[in-house]
Amino acid sequence: MLLEHLKAFDDEINAFLDNMFGPRDSRVRGWFMLDSYLPTFFLTVMYLLSIWLGNKYMKNRPALSLRGILTLYNLGITLLSAYMLAELILSTWEGGYNLQCQDLTSAGEADIRVAKVLWWYYFSKSVEFLDTIFFVLRKKNSQITFLHVYHHASMFNIWWCVLNWIPCGQSFFGPTLNSFIHILMYSYYGLSVFPSMHKYLWWKKYLTQAQLVQFVLTITHTMSAVVKPCGFPFGCLIFQSSYMLTLVILFLNFYVQTYRKKPMKKDLQEPPAGKEVKNGFSKAYFTAANGVMNKKAQ
Repeated sequence: MLLEHLKAFDDEINAFLDNMFGPRDSRVRGWFMLDSYLPTFFLTVMYLLSIWLGNKYMKNRPALSLRGILTLYNLGITLLSAYMLAELILSTWEGGYNLQCQDLTSAGEADIRVAKVLWWYYFSKSVEFLDTIFFVLRKKNSQITFLHVYHHASMFNIWWCVLNWIPCGQSFFGPTLNSFIHILMYSYYGLSVFPSMHKYLWWKKYLTQAQLVQFVLTITHTMSAVVKPCGFPFGCLIFQSSYMLTLVILFLNFYVQTYRKKPMKKDLQEPPAGKEVKNGFSKAYFTAANGVMNKKAQ
């Protein structure tokens, strides 16, 4: 009975999305987690519930350190980001991608190669839910802001749509920049797990500035395909630009709150209680994020 209701719900959701966006890209049919929206939807619901239930569970319990787990996690995300960056550069080079505007079909096998990397990018957004879970377990509730949760939940769902309808072409640019930023970010987070490295981590503010540059470049690249069309869906370009604009606004608010109004005291010992942001088609929180630990928690 339950399975029948789930199947009916899945059919309704798929029919609604197909009616809204049109036919899906046949090249990605049958790929893991793409044919049905239910896995992405339920993982997102579980993510949101885990924040609420996790905070209740941890309310009267001591914060966890998680140093070993965080070290492995940050290393894993760094390596995955390095793979995606290298593969996106190589595959777009092989396909002769046009930087200003690239359609969805002209590069042949290179388009499939790009789509396979972007699937990993989509899947990585579910793995990055762990960023928030670690905040909950370490009782870093000031880090769990609207921007943090909004970005995590929305990116995973948006990229499910991207993979189903526009899995290559112009979609490559944001993840390429984001993968580069993530290499820097998660390297920073990984190093910050070790107190002896704190004195070398003076470059957090510059990571924040790099994130802002990433947003601007991604919007510029997206709008360039509006100015000089090449067959990439116009509606997708407008949606991506609009979504990125929301991140720019929230990110600028975070930047002003953190670096313009508040002195950066105890920057490496204790993360500021400001807001954070992660990437554009992409994530980044630069409020000392998942690797930084209070001395008391150590």
